[in-house]
Amino acid sequence: MNGPPDATVRDVVIIGSGIAGLSAAVYAARADLEPLVLEGPEPGGQLTLTTDIENYLGFPDGIGGMELIENGKEQAERFGAEFTHGTVENATLAERPFELELSDGETLRTRTLIVASGASARWIGADGEDELMGYGLSTCATCDGAFHRGDDVLVIGGGDSAMEEALFLAKFADNVTIVHRREELRASEIMAARARDHDAIEFRWNTELEALHGSREEGVTGATLVSHPDGHPSDKADPDDDIVRETVDVGGVFYAIGHTPNTEFLAGTDVERDERGYLRPRSDAAGRPTTETQVAGVFAAGDGADPRYRQAITAAGTGSMAALDTEAYLETLDQTDAATVEGSL
Repeated sequence: MNGPPDATVRDVVIIGSGIAGLSAAVYAARADLEPLVLEGPEPGGQLTLTTDIENYLGFPDGIGGMELIENGKEQAERFGAEFTHGTVENATLAERPFELELSDGETLRTRTLIVASGASARWIGADGEDELMGYGLSTCATCDGAFHRGDDVLVIGGGDSAMEEALFLAKFADNVTIVHRREELRASEIMAARARDHDAIEFRWNTELEALHGSREEGVTGATLVSHPDGHPSDKADPDDDIVRETVDVGGVFYAIGHTPNTEFLAGTDVERDERGYLRPRSDAAGRPTTETQVAGVFAAGDGADPRYRQAITAAGTGSMAALDTEAYLETLDQTDAATVEGSL
């Protein structure tokens, strides 16, 4: 005969406290699942680096990224979600309940898991970026491009993402300069051609960003660029050998050198990831997309499963979807367990 439920086993653990994790927490908590939300090393995710959000539905005057996150956490807690600091180092998903090993040595056990751990934008390492990220320095043109009407801006990168960011920014900025450390782009030919053919976009070849200038009060006001005829100027052994250093006046800088999904802890599990580490949720029997991964009971939400859109509103949507899928899965699980018990009597 089955005994009482194990109080140490959660119904659902949500990894990540960004907009996707918070959305999942609100939905799961309202379903009386009492979710535990793990706030990782960057509580609140990338939105906390955004000073103003003007394209999130329901806020006609905009809202600060940190304020939106704080409101979401308060909302989830109101319905019964629990928050704790913790970073998952390893996940054992071969059997249920799943086991999560945290960096502090604690082990959590849960019947279901929502992975909303997000993706971290890659930074350059330029002087001033820590201070100015979110204050004229951005990793998302569609989020912040409209703030740069009439500005001259830089886009750092040479892949398709950089071309897409530049083309979007050209709708607002007076001039967009793509800064690339080589003479050849990594972008596809069609995207490169679109950028090259645009009147408002120009290129700085064999050039890297060395420093940002400005303040949180003024925003970005300029940038120092370094160039070398052979490219990769920061890698040169002798900094005085053909190095050209120039300071330019710009009103914004956008990093477009890619994102790294925070999914390393799933290595060695049956959860499928692509070559970059993004989660690949499966489709149902009818071919419709779901948030469930290849491991039954493990669901994906947010930027860690989205290499394309990476918007707050789409992350929030997948968070709610993951919670709804989790609720349905637990109901099926409970029905199956009840039938098993009944059949054994």
